[in-house]
Amino acid sequence: MKKIHLSHLYLLGLVLLVSGCNQPKPRKPISVKTGSFMTTSIERSKALLSIEEAIIDSIIAKDTLNHYHSSPNGYSYYFNTQDSTLNYHAKEGDVVKINYDIRTLNNQTIYSREEIGTINFKIDKEDYFPGLRTAVKLLREGETATFLFPSSLAYGYHGDDHRIGTNQTIKSTIHIIEVIQKSKDSLTGN
Repeated sequence: MKKIHLSHLYLLGLVLLVSGCNQPKPRKPISVKTGSFMTTSIERSKALLSIEEAIIDSIIAKDTLNHYHSSPNGYSYYFNTQDSTLNYHAKEGDVVKINYDIRTLNNQTIYSREEIGTINFKIDKEDYFPGLRTAVKLLREGETATFLFPSSLAYGYHGDDHRIGTNQTIKSTIHIIEVIQKSKDSLTGN
């Protein structure tokens, strides 16, 4: 039997040490995501919105008593009470005292005006449903309007975990009791 020199063991150890310090090679993914889930979800949302808009358009066509307006935000509304003598619409930072209700498109009450109560709503700072956040900016103090919101501008896919279901379109009559403009000091930073 041959004897292994100590120097050969050091050399072998050095070779193993150097070869063990090589950078690991990246592994390729097993599967590639195609984005098909997002594409399907977007298509489903577009189809739902189209159906909801058709239902709302049908309600508007049958309603000969009211003159509807289309909002740039994607919903329709009509005025119950309008005041053309006032020009000021609430702006970011203003506080608006409002009351409103939430109903189905068939006028079944989900939440009554009394149940919700009067709320102080700070424009562009509150976390209410998207339609309400933009609708209050269309009304002046003392005005009341009825809005037809598609589910995407109401409570969306999730609903409200209580009475408003998944993807439910809603009708809401909103009344602006008072607009409290933010002070001029806050505008100038003083």
